[in-house]
Amino acid sequence: MRMTVRMHTPNLLARAGTVTALTLVTLGGTTIAPGAAGDAEGASVSAYALRIAASKRGAPYQYGAQGPHAFDCSGLTLYSFRRAGRALPRTAAAQYGRTLHIPASLRKRGDLVFFRSAGGIYHVGIYAGRGRMWHAPKAGSVVRLERIWSRTVSYGRVG
Repeated sequence: MRMTVRMHTPNLLARAGTVTALTLVTLGGTTIAPGAAGDAEGASVSAYALRIAASKRGAPYQYGAQGPHAFDCSGLTLYSFRRAGRALPRTAAAQYGRTLHIPASLRKRGDLVFFRSAGGIYHVGIYAGRGRMWHAPKAGSVVRLERIWSRTVSYGRVG
């Protein structure tokens, strides 16, 4: 099917608005909206990874552990996203390098929360919304939901 759209004024798109302009371009019943399918898929992967992390509530912290019964911080994120169908590197710093960095104002449930210091990235968790995250904090603790306690954090989205 071939479709031709003729514009009679140069600023038609500006007047119509971006959302309306996107609906003008349709092929075989499918609206073309850049990134829409990828965003939806990414959101479902992140939501699933978040549910996996939450299901591990109470699992003991163990340095270097990647599950399924014990975890360190990056082991929990690696395990959760692997179960959701996405591969992540082993360490928090390497995971930070593999994610799309986003501002706090755009963070969503399922995004990764990276804690940083002058020495670099030292901890990671999965954002759960309302300023909280699932993580495996330290030796002697368990996987738990906790408020983000620091302002020196960065956020990353798994693609």
